[in-house]
Amino acid sequence: MSKIELRTNPVWQDLTNILETIDSEALIKEHLELCEYKVCGYWDERDIYHEEINLPRTLQAALASGYVGLANVDRFLQLKYYLKIADLSERSRKIGEVVLIYDENLDFIDENWAIDIDFLS
Repeated sequence: MSKIELRTNPVWQDLTNILETIDSEALIKEHLELCEYKVCGYWDERDIYHEEINLPRTLQAALASGYVGLANVDRFLQLKYYLKIADLSERSRKIGEVVLIYDENLDFIDENWAIDIDFLS
């Protein structure tokens, strides 16, 4: 039986190239603009329903991780962003996260938000 070492397999370089060539900043900016900086139908960690959450237009998003996945025959790209807002001292404070999922054609599939509701209140 031969031993496969994935760390030396060219697939890792291919995946790295995919994640490095995607303009993740443009994807999150487009998504925030399309949703008009609003999250609709959000259940927070205390199981309280929020019909609509208005995000600040000064919101900054930083890519936290990228993931290329396979599910049966479907391939997808999952991008996780940290959502931050600058405070009065110009330091940024994390107010949440969003995961955006795209198909292999970079068509939007799904989103998953985690928002610090107390900070936005």
